Amino acid sequence: MDDQHLLRYARHILLNELGFEGQERLLESKVLIVGAGGLGSPAALYLASAGVGQIILADDDEVELSNLQRQILHTTARIGWPKAVSGKQALAELNPDVQVEARVQRLTGTSLEDTVSQVDLVLDCCDNFATRHAVNRACVKHGKPLVSGAAIRFSGQVSVFDLRDSQAPCYHCLFPEADDVEELNCATTGVLGPLVGIIGSMQAAEAIKILAKMGEPLVGRLLCLDALSMQWQSIRFKRDPDCLVCGHR
Repeated sequence: MDDQHLLRYARHILLNELGFEGQERLLESKVLIVGAGGLGSPAALYLASAGVGQIILADDDEVELSNLQRQILHTTARIGWPKAVSGKQALAELNPDVQVEARVQRLTGTSLEDTVSQVDLVLDCCDNFATRHAVNRACVKHGKPLVSGAAIRFSGQVSVFDLRDSQAPCYHCLFPEADDVEELNCATTGVLGPLVGIIGSMQAAEAIKILAKMGEPLVGRLLCLDALSMQWQSIRFKRDPDCLVCGHR
């Protein structure tokens, strides 16, 4: 860590729980962020500003005017750009020391598994259940911690799934995959802009805790936010021994 690093990350290094060693761990870490939209924007910005060494930003969508109400990675000048490329530009301007790889694709199958196997941690910032379950399966298979967030209308939630702990549940334990689940999206139901900022920032905080090896991550706990009343609810849940994804442990 050089003098510029010491200056840039001084406020982290001052934290006894994080300190020099924790900051070194962040600099040496590699993370995958699935989705460069409402949740991925604050998550990516805070991880880059924290000095996470390598970030893979994956999204197959393009920036639209309607995104700018909440997706703070992007700007009016970059409407029409691939979100992953726009996000890479924003992160480079914020912290040029961070290596950012833009993946203009929806990660599936072999490409998803190969990418997950190469990183230290995954953030699920997507907006559909199919991708969430695919990401969870890949994380279970390769033993990678997963930080998951979701937000719609005025409701948000965040949790951590880390199967390096043999008793930890996976995403499927909490939300079993089913064909009849109603899929809600921001385009049809709306979402409060700052809500995704709150949830995405919490995903970044949980990721930093895990990578720096400090604190108590949200494993086995689901935090739910009602932004209309600004009240939080913490729900504890356990591993399903018959889970079709992780029950073989």
